[in-house]
Parts: sequence; structure tokens; C-alpha cells
Amino acid sequence: MEKKKIDDYEPGPLPSPRKMDRFGFLKQEINNPPDALTKGREERRVRKWRKMIGVGGSDWKHYVRRKPHVVKRRIRKGIPDCLRGLVWQLISGSRDLLLMNPGVYEQLVIYETSASELDIIRDISRTFPSHVFFQQRHGPGQRSLYNVLKAYSVYDRDVGYVQGMGFLAGLLLLYMSEEDAFWLLVALLKGAVHAPMEGLYQVGLPLVQQYLSLFDRLMKEQMPKLGEHFTQEMINPSMYASQWFITVFSYSFPFHLALRIWDVFLYEGVKIVFKVGLALLKYRHDDLVKLPFEKLIYALRNFPEDAMDPDTLLPMAYVIKVSRRLEELKQEYNKDGKLSLSTEIKENEKKMQ
Repeated sequence: MEKKKIDDYEPGPLPSPRKMDRFGFLKQEINNPPDALTKGREERRVRKWRKMIGVGGSDWKHYVRRKPHVVKRRIRKGIPDCLRGLVWQLISGSRDLLLMNPGVYEQLVIYETSASELDIIRDISRTFPSHVFFQQRHGPGQRSLYNVLKAYSVYDRDVGYVQGMGFLAGLLLLYMSEEDAFWLLVALLKGAVHAPMEGLYQVGLPLVQQYLSLFDRLMKEQMPKLGEHFTQEMINPSMYASQWFITVFSYSFPFHLALRIWDVFLYEGVKIVFKVGLALLKYRHDDLVKLPFEKLIYALRNFPEDAMDPDTLLPMAYVIKVSRRLEELKQEYNKDGKLSLSTEIKENEKKMQ
């Protein structure tokens, strides 16, 4: 039977109009509009950012060299939403990739075929289904998502397509064009600025296994009481944290929080994923140490609304120090994909036997 591409399908009916939040998602609850004071503060913030990046990003590199601490502080406070797409391209290195590869994206989309095309079509409707851009079946949003994912699966046939990649591409498409989103995906997976992410999606998910092992070790070192409780209840990070790394919190976390994490992630790298994960566990530490297995699993997949406030959670994450220890643990991570156990953890295991 001849394979069908998404272009062969007619768009479905437009979804019925419903109230949306400021990001384009169907509203779950009524939010109060920002007051005049908040609007004025946001306008001043946007002016500062425009001055910092220049027209089309022309001043960005110069400003980063002169005032890196100012840039880091402002990014951690959150990039203005109207400038987010441009700034993400600047801090990820994707803008340079785009300029160095004119016409490549068009070639990949129009003239190449991918073995993953049917898999991509099958998964598209699962990506941000409550967002107006992706709601129409085979509509413009779903077609753009298909094009980006198909192009990447051809560009890097070793990785191809894995389901979690849809959330990365979908998030990017809400802030930039198809071609821009494609090159930012390339920048992330191939490591234009930070460590390559492609190992999160390769066969066997080798980088996921490594990150979960490192996260488990950091958690047990920083929260030994919780670590011992998790060991007793036979809880490991693969039961709750895999999607944190595979989708960088874009899968099931509130969108406003995911955006703030992505601001920092693109500038500082994957260490923010470790920091946010540890901050979430610290925030709920006193409750988690009391829960049995079934309730633990539920709690680790359903954090309370107050924990999802970026102005509460992110300051907690920023003060957690992981950079040096992460580097040490990465070096210790052996060829079998395991960390050698510390004396304290070995003792805990002996007690369990």
C-alpha cells in the first residue's frame, strides 16, 4: 500500500472557539487580567531587552561579552514573551546554523523521504492537543510540526524520530518559523553551544540512563533521608523523571513554568533540569518521606499547584549547586552505564538484603 504523507490529508474541521490563555492553550480556569502596574513593569522590561539585543539581535553577542552576569540574571527572571523566539535562537546558536545552511531545510522537507513519516503522523495529535495551533487535524500547526520532525529524521538518520521530540519541536514552533525551529532542534541535539542531546533519543536512550543515574546519586547525596525512603519503597528516577529530561519539562508541566525553565536551559544547559528536579523533591520532601509506594508514584507525577509557581520553584533551583559534582559523576559513570556506589549507599543496600 502506498504510504500517505500529511500533505495527502484534508484538514479537519476547525475546533469550536473557546476561551484561551495568553499562550494559546484552552483555559482551565478564569485568570484576572494584568493590572496597569504589571503592564507598565512589563513594558519597561521589554524596552531593556530590546536595547540589550539590538535590531534583529545585532547587539546581542557584544552585550553578552560585556555584561554576561546581567544577561544571566535577566534570563533567569524570564525572557519577555514577545522576544522569546528571537532570544532563544540567539542563545542556542541556531541563528548561526540557519545562516550557514541556506536552502537545506527546504531540501529536507520537499525532496527527501523518511522512514519515520507514518510514526510522526501517528504522534502529531498527541503534541500539545489543547493548544489552538495544533488542534485542527492536519491543519497548519500539525503540518508544520510534521515538516520539522520529518526534516530532522532525514537530517540525522541515526536518531531519526522518537516520540518525545515532538514536544521540543512543538514548543519551538509556538515561537518561531518552521525553519528556525528546525535549526534550533539541530542546535540542541548536535550541541551547538552545550552538550549534545541526541543521546536522549538514540536506541536504548543512553543519555537518559546516564542522566537518571546522575540524578539519583545527587538526590541521595543532597536528601539522604528521602533517598533512603525511596530505596525502601523501591522507587527509582525512571519511574518519574524520564520525561523531565526527554522533553525538558514541556510534556506535563504548566506551560508558563516550562517556558521559564527553557529560557535558562537554552542559556545554561541541562544542569537546570537537574536543579529543578531536585528543587521539586526538596519542596515536597517532608510529605514524600511519609508516603508508601503507590502514593509516592502519584505524588511524583502530580506536584501541587503551589510547587508549579516559577517564582517559587526557580529561586529554589538556582541556589542548588550541581555543576562541579555533575562533572565528577559524569567522569565516574562507567562503561556499563552505572555509578559506583558510595559507602553510605552500599550500607543502605546491605540493610535491605
